[in-house]
Amino acid sequence: MAMAWLMVVVAGLLETGFAVGLKLSHGFTRLWPTVAFCAFALGSFGLLTLSLRKLDVGPAYAVWTGIGASGTAIYGMVFLGEVVSTLKLVSIALVIAGVIGLQLSGSGH
Repeated sequence: MAMAWLMVVVAGLLETGFAVGLKLSHGFTRLWPTVAFCAFALGSFGLLTLSLRKLDVGPAYAVWTGIGASGTAIYGMVFLGEVVSTLKLVSIALVIAGVIGLQLSGSGH
């Protein structure tokens, strides 16, 4: 089960990669960011799919999207010059808190 959660975490990090690749591809008009988007997306969905063989879909999907959304927002603020605001930082913290809450709620197994 620990390996399945590790796959979800890596898949979430790859989700951040595919979101950033999508932004940098400028509508699929730039080759290498488009290739990166495709590779990250395939890896992310592939690992999520494999992890769902062992995990409940709700908590696994929440962790995957939480890592992807938070990671993408943080990457944008740090590396792409996106606006940093208190509301944005609090919102990221709430996403993370929600994911932790779902995880702590336990599984049906």
